[in-house]
Amino acid sequence: MLMQTRPDPSPAAHERVYRGLRTRIMHGEIPPGESLTLRGIGREFGVSMTPARESIRRLVAEGALTLSSSGRVSTPEITNERIEELAALRALLEVELASRALPRAHIALIDRLQAINSTISEMVERHDAVGYIRTNLEFHRTLYLRAQAPAMLAMAETVWLQLGPTMRKLYGRLHRRESPHFHRLIIAALKAGDEPGLRLAVRSDVTQGLRLLTT
Repeated sequence: MLMQTRPDPSPAAHERVYRGLRTRIMHGEIPPGESLTLRGIGREFGVSMTPARESIRRLVAEGALTLSSSGRVSTPEITNERIEELAALRALLEVELASRALPRAHIALIDRLQAINSTISEMVERHDAVGYIRTNLEFHRTLYLRAQAPAMLAMAETVWLQLGPTMRKLYGRLHRRESPHFHRLIIAALKAGDEPGLRLAVRSDVTQGLRLLTT
C-alpha cells in the first residue's frame, strides 16, 4: 500500500508568520529593543522553528529586526542617528510620492482621506497607540497609491517597518488630543491643487514628530 505524502506546510506557515510579525512591528506593537526568540514566535503562531527562523531572517534583512553577534534577535534600539536617517528618508520618498499623487487626487480620494482622519481622531480619544499608528499609515498609503509608483511606495513601507517600534515610543511622547494638524494641511493642499503647500505639509508631518525623540 502506497503512503500518501502530505505537502510541506512550511512555505505557507513561513509567510503567515512573516506577515504577522511584520504587521506587529510596523504598527508599533513591539517596543524598541525587545528580544524575540524562535521558541516564543513558534508558540505565538503555532509553528515549528523553521518558519519562525525564516521569518526572522527576512525581517533582519529588511532592517525591522537586528541580530547581534551572540545571536540575540530584537527590534532596533532608538538612537538619534537612526531616527534622523529614517526621517530624512521619509521626507525624500513621501514628499515625492505625494507630489506624484496630486494630479490624480480626485474628490473621492480626498473624501477617503478625511474619513481616515476621523478614524485617527477616534483612536486618539481611545488612547489606542497601535490603532493610531495603523490608521496614520493608512492615511499616507491611501494618498501615495495614487502616485502609481510601486517601487517608491515599497521603499517607503520598508522605512515605516523600520520605524514601527520608534513610532510607538513617539506616540507616548506626543500626548495627542486630536488627529495630526499636518494631515488637515495635506487635505487642504490637495483640494487647492497646491503642490508647494502639499510638499511642505507632508515633509513637516513625517519629520517634526520624530525630532522630538532626538532632543
